[in-house]
Amino acid sequence: MSLYLVTGGAGFIGSHLSEELVRRGERVRVVDSLITGKRANLAHVPGVEFLEGDLSDVDVAHRAVAGVDYVLHQAAIPSVPRSVSDPITSNRSNIDATLNVLVASRDAGVKRLVYAGSSSAYGDTPTLPKHEEMPTRPLSPYALQKLVGEQYLALFTKLYGLDTVTTRYFNVFGPRQDPSSPYSGVISLFISALVDGRQPIIYGDGGQTRDFTYVANVVDGVLRACHAPGIAGEMMNVATGGRISLNELLATMCDLLEVQTETIYRELRAGDVRDSQADISRAKQLIGYVPLVDLREGLERTLAWYRGAEVASR
Repeated sequence: MSLYLVTGGAGFIGSHLSEELVRRGERVRVVDSLITGKRANLAHVPGVEFLEGDLSDVDVAHRAVAGVDYVLHQAAIPSVPRSVSDPITSNRSNIDATLNVLVASRDAGVKRLVYAGSSSAYGDTPTLPKHEEMPTRPLSPYALQKLVGEQYLALFTKLYGLDTVTTRYFNVFGPRQDPSSPYSGVISLFISALVDGRQPIIYGDGGQTRDFTYVANVVDGVLRACHAPGIAGEMMNVATGGRISLNELLATMCDLLEVQTETIYRELRAGDVRDSQADISRAKQLIGYVPLVDLREGLERTLAWYRGAEVASR
């Protein structure tokens, strides 16, 4: 039985990874600063070792990685708008912490580190779908920081022999994604507005498209990337390979909830890209990745969870 470190494991994606690892009978250690994560996200997951601390502190990183076999590095402040408004704090969480985790992992001799990359690294390139050989054009501090993290991983593999893999995410959504923050993912914000009877807000004209990916697909992709042989230093997209406009997405969600609404349109936010869609052929080739849950089923599962959470909070 291996010991896995899930950084940011009290967050949205990290808690799903922790949950699945425990379900598989693995030992799990979580390190989280609780800046964006919540202990409640792990309340239903038994036997998780929890370390509260900020990975931008190198001593915290070394304590977290000690004795670990695999590191799933999910910790970040995953927000384009927040990075635009506060690039220094974002840099500390997204670059400094990543470098500390890499050094600690090298020193501890971990078997593999899998890093949560971001499709934002592609920027606003017109080519669709986005493939891994494309040039990168980050449009925000967040996008640049996640790209630097990828480059650090590749360097540590070449320079120190540390086995690393990057999985680039595309607009992940699902249960436990926090709708209370203005920096949350658009699906959680849409759900919160529709369930509460408020008008949803779209920044821009709503014609921009995204490859929305249900969290179970990401969990499967990350764990495949953790154990697939012969892929040290690789980077790959983990998504669904489709795309839908924000207007179409909102219409689908209204249909599922059986509600009607008027949308508030506001000025496009700085750093946002127009269109995003993943080419997932490399992940299929390297790790046998195929999406398990399509968009509509993912939305249905997410809506069911939000309804349950709303009832439980009353």
